[in-house]
Amino acid sequence: MKKEINIPLILEAVKKAGNMFLEDYKKNEIANNKTQLLEQLAKIDERCLNALKEELKTAFPDTPWNIGNEFDKEGQKQPLDLPEYWLCDAMDGAIQYLQHIPGWTINLVLVREGQPHFSVIYDPLAQEIFWAQQGSGAFMNGKSIKPSTKTDTDIMLAIFEYGHEEPPIPGFNEKHGAAVADLLNKFGVVRNYGPHGLQLAYIGAGRIDVFHQLGLDTYNWLAGILIAKEAGAKILNSKGQAWKWGDDSLVVTR
Repeated sequence: MKKEINIPLILEAVKKAGNMFLEDYKKNEIANNKTQLLEQLAKIDERCLNALKEELKTAFPDTPWNIGNEFDKEGQKQPLDLPEYWLCDAMDGAIQYLQHIPGWTINLVLVREGQPHFSVIYDPLAQEIFWAQQGSGAFMNGKSIKPSTKTDTDIMLAIFEYGHEEPPIPGFNEKHGAAVADLLNKFGVVRNYGPHGLQLAYIGAGRIDVFHQLGLDTYNWLAGILIAKEAGAKILNSKGQAWKWGDDSLVVTR
């Protein structure tokens, strides 16, 4: 297993994949049925994965790949039993991309010994690339990032998110609604944005103050968790405990 990684090579590979999709942005036909939508999503996954594999195969010839399928609840409860592998969320916010609206990124995580070791999130529309390596800080376009230092909750921006619960969990929507109401009562500005990983990176960069989500959504979180953590943010579950892989809730704050 390779101990050192070529960071510029990985960043360039992710940027290349993101810019490939940027060239085709708003050129697809917006799906008008579920079958067409699922076909479009599958094509995005395949195209992105193939592009990343091609760029990284020489530097990582023996590192396997895992597509982060957010509907795979069992698979998200624990890391693979491998010393090292790539976890690829081909396009976080793919629905936005296909609907011709902003809020989509390319996310990639190198998982090593069961923990995110290196992650990158690229926003092609903003031309911003966030990345972090375990124990080495977090960066955006080459500059170190840090969370906000706000203390006044009236000017804090809190974000709520939700995952895909299939089959539906009885009472989950009511529980989630109560959590959103709690955020509205505590913070001056509450929003829902879209790409989960990017929102976590934004906490690391001081753009968002609080992220809250109920439900298991590990694959959507991992890239952003490492970036936010390395920037200095707190990574917790909804009970206020330190978040660990397999927890079914996430709260990230400065």
